[in-house]
Amino acid sequence: MTESSTVLILGARGRFGLAATRAFAQAGWRVFAQLRPGASGPVIPGVVWLAAQPGDTARLAAAAHGAAVVVQGLSPVYTHQAWRRDLPGLTQAAIDVARELGALLMLPASVYNFGATMPPLLREDTVQAASTFKGGLRIASEAQVRMATQDGRMKAVVIRGGDFFGSGTGSWLDEVMVKAIQGGKFTYPGPLNVPTAWAWLPDMARSFVAVAGQRHRLPAFETLHFAGYSLTGQDWADVLADIAWERGWLPAGGKLRTRSLSWPMMRALSLVMPKIAALCEMRYQWHTPHALVNTRMAALTGAEPHTPFPEALRAALAELGLLTSRKEVAAKGATVTAQAFERSVS
Repeated sequence: MTESSTVLILGARGRFGLAATRAFAQAGWRVFAQLRPGASGPVIPGVVWLAAQPGDTARLAAAAHGAAVVVQGLSPVYTHQAWRRDLPGLTQAAIDVARELGALLMLPASVYNFGATMPPLLREDTVQAASTFKGGLRIASEAQVRMATQDGRMKAVVIRGGDFFGSGTGSWLDEVMVKAIQGGKFTYPGPLNVPTAWAWLPDMARSFVAVAGQRHRLPAFETLHFAGYSLTGQDWADVLADIAWERGWLPAGGKLRTRSLSWPMMRALSLVMPKIAALCEMRYQWHTPHALVNTRMAALTGAEPHTPFPEALRAALAELGLLTSRKEVAAKGATVTAQAFERSVS
């Protein structure tokens, strides 16, 4: 194994971190995957799990000696207080280990930087005019990384994507949109006719692998866009209606019931739930048409990984356990029990 095919992934048990861990391992890279002490990771061929705090630079650099790439999968919990308190330190932890290794630091990013006045097409050089607390912190975090590249000890690349879905729980998809899908209901946070940017994490993670493979062509600091999907609420409803019909979640001759998220109720909940308050701040995104333009990414790596949306959505729902019937769950449970019994008597 050569150093050119070794990567350290920070926050590898998070949603993006785990997607990146799988993508790099599937591409044949040797992966050192950091998680916090006491946590555990799934068995993935080619992955070595490292139990260490994000700021333990010496330990991480020694364990991942020879890694040419560091992926920043660390992220605070979704509240203003946590972001203000933790984001600068988590960013610095990633910078410190990348500098120690002399590696390329890869940072996933969002459209928060552009704010409520963002134009319909977001290019790499589009003016960033954040209108929210988190957008301002994202801009500061990326500037923090850029500054760290100026003395030549490391390179860095920011890869910006739309709203994440897939690779586990904790997204708009599972927490709001398909919460009642098995009852034939779909909830959408905005108007059904406004296109917004989305990123299926397995595809975005594969784009990280592609960029890492071209790191010798990158300048000291670069920003790239992962286009992903530009989807309206109606696009989601159409595919989900097909799935709901196939799975028997709709009454005979019935249609998928589409409803709007109650933002007044969200604002009321935000008074006692900090996470909801942070989500309310981003409401403008659902009313502002936007799509990411991936000109620089395409010039560097060619066509980005792009799974057809219906296929990606089905995969995301399967990960959430929504495409498994009670009968299938019972059958799987019986199989697992039988296998355990066989092991116990063998």
